Amino acid sequence: MTRDDRYKLFGVYVSEPVFDALEAYLYESAGVVDYEGYFDPSDAGVPVGDPGADATDRLVSDVVAEFAALYDAADFAAARAVDADAFILAQLAAEPRTVTRARERFQAAATIQETDSRTVHTAILAAALEGDPDLELEE
Repeated sequence: MTRDDRYKLFGVYVSEPVFDALEAYLYESAGVVDYEGYFDPSDAGVPVGDPGADATDRLVSDVVAEFAALYDAADFAAARAVDADAFILAQLAAEPRTVTRARERFQAAATIQETDSRTVHTAILAAALEGDPDLELEE
């Protein structure tokens, strides 16, 4: 269990272009140079104040807040077209309650779309990272 001063890590499977967009987002938002090795999934949590963790917390919080709009904007067909072996595990850090809300929304979307979590993670995060000004995602 994490304390209030730590973010919880959780993994999402995304396509390579979405992973690259996450990497660019973290570089621009927090100066993270090596996103792939930045978070250690064996850690109990990441301290609040860590620049990369703060950036992913903002992103995940925005995704949760704007999930309905992102769902409508998501290209699920393109995400379904990704080869099953081509998904990459990306670690994100967020406040524990936000992680729970994100997981619930991703699972509900997977159920509605009758697809797997990888497809939903990819489609929703791609929509978020495309920077649609109507979604007003903060950076």
